[in-house]
Amino acid sequence: MGSESCVKLPVIDFSNLKQDSRSTPTWESTKAQVRAALEEYGCFEAVLDQIPLTLRQSTIHGIKQLFDLPLQTKIRNRSNKPYHGYVGQYAIVPLYESLGIEDALSPGKIDTFSNLMWPDGNPTFSKSIECFSEQLSEMDRLVRRMVVESLGLEKYMDEHLESTDYLVRVQKYDAPRSDETKLGLTSHTDKNIVTILYHNEVKGLEVLTKDGHWIDADSSLINSFIVMIGESLYAWTNGRLHAPYHRVMMRGDEPRYSIGLFSIPKAGYIIKAPEEMVDDEHPLLFKPFDHVQFLDFYYTEAGQRSPAALKAYCGA
Repeated sequence: MGSESCVKLPVIDFSNLKQDSRSTPTWESTKAQVRAALEEYGCFEAVLDQIPLTLRQSTIHGIKQLFDLPLQTKIRNRSNKPYHGYVGQYAIVPLYESLGIEDALSPGKIDTFSNLMWPDGNPTFSKSIECFSEQLSEMDRLVRRMVVESLGLEKYMDEHLESTDYLVRVQKYDAPRSDETKLGLTSHTDKNIVTILYHNEVKGLEVLTKDGHWIDADSSLINSFIVMIGESLYAWTNGRLHAPYHRVMMRGDEPRYSIGLFSIPKAGYIIKAPEEMVDDEHPLLFKPFDHVQFLDFYYTEAGQRSPAALKAYCGA
């Protein structure tokens, strides 16, 4: 089914919000919008003026430089976790290529990645990615605070916010040639807590609505980002929020570049729905699980075949 252009993601303004903005009318209004958007769509468009245009431009420029490097350089980006290192050369999605920086906001991690890609380093790239990621992490924490507050789970706030690390992934989707598929990335749900995406001017992101329609889901403004939740937050809220299926469909003759910040549950942290989220109307959906162990299952043959891998892995 094609994309339904008449339906649009909610647009929510975060420009005047900070971590200390809580309990103000603006905070309460924005929190209500976030909750409603994540219940209905699992994602929304967030407007954020705090990230300067020059930083957004230098970040995209650095990503283009990165993907211009030889393949033998890019494949140095290795990880023992699926989709945390270099990904590319897949027959099913020949247009897609990406690299990852694990635990990206820990001191020195981005510099280490940069030095791996460029023998003499690339301070401009490192500074842009670091500053950009720090700004997105502030938005991640704002969104998650709003979710926790809106559900009345404030006593779990500190534990929830400290339960994650950050993965930065940069992605390139080549323009389709006449003999290639337009599919940039197959339909999937994210498995983490929250994903925040920013892209160049080339569109392609689509989200599947609850009633089965694909809708355009790219940022419509130069200073906005796409915020999306993954199955780990869906499980923690016991299904109160919606983790959406999404894909990338390429059109035109220009490549798409994007950067994503993913809040990832730490290894060993057990995701368990708070008791307040379980009642007669909302029976427990999933047994407690370790996100890393779930990923190990998800990338097995059985996990890839399953239409609902989390349910197959730990459904209650």
